[in-house]
Amino acid sequence: MGRFVEILCSVLVAVAAIAPAAIAGKGDGIIEAGEDETGELARAVQNPVASLISLPLQYNTNFEFGPKEKPLSVLNIQPVWPFGLNEDWNLITRTIMPIVSQPQLVSGQDRETGLGDTTFTAFLSPARPGKVIWGVGPVFLLPTASDDRLGADKWGLGPSAVFLTMPGNWVIGSLFSNVWSTGGSGDEDVNLFTWQYFVNYNLPDGWYLTSSPIITANWEADSGSDTWTVPLGGGVGKIFRIGSLPPMNFQVQSFYNVAKPDAFGRWNLRVQLQLLFPKSR
Repeated sequence: MGRFVEILCSVLVAVAAIAPAAIAGKGDGIIEAGEDETGELARAVQNPVASLISLPLQYNTNFEFGPKEKPLSVLNIQPVWPFGLNEDWNLITRTIMPIVSQPQLVSGQDRETGLGDTTFTAFLSPARPGKVIWGVGPVFLLPTASDDRLGADKWGLGPSAVFLTMPGNWVIGSLFSNVWSTGGSGDEDVNLFTWQYFVNYNLPDGWYLTSSPIITANWEADSGSDTWTVPLGGGVGKIFRIGSLPPMNFQVQSFYNVAKPDAFGRWNLRVQLQLLFPKSR
């Protein structure tokens, strides 16, 4: 765990170093003059295909993981970078680089901390969407794990799609993907389905209620009971500022796994800090 804390501190120091160079405010490409800043930002960060540069740092803990029932910790570094292709279409790129601290799975192992496999998604989305906002594109699996225990050592590819709507104070939608391994030296093939539905209700002053569990199905699992991970839960979030730093989005959610592999615990905790930056000009 000490190694995990060192890596986390290094990431936070790097973020603090670059943040002053990307100060955001009214008229900076995120919020137009005359708009309600916190309300519009809250809706934007809840839209996976919004034309908004951001850096989410998402910390996940799965309690009672493995035979010794120790915590599994994952810090997902998730930069989001949109590109305007033309007046009609945007390309929204989303990268997830996990830093994993995994406890022992068999006797004689120590806790292993390092980089896991990276996923990269590129959503093609209308620049002027209607009531239903959508994006579709490929998702890639990159074998970047620093240790065999932290990744599949496989290249992968698959489709991804997101659909959402924003009636009143609500932001409701779903994100789907399935990745199949296409090569690599790992012993196990990858065939992983992911479904993240999200339901947000926005309150005054940048506060919001949220539920965005990530449901997965490992189609390569040895037994049916290990196939599905189905968490249920939610939490609360808020848009805020600290001095001249870019606006930030903080949220905390807790989930209970109603279905899970044998190695997983029942409870998960997710804490996320997201920095919001101006769009490219």
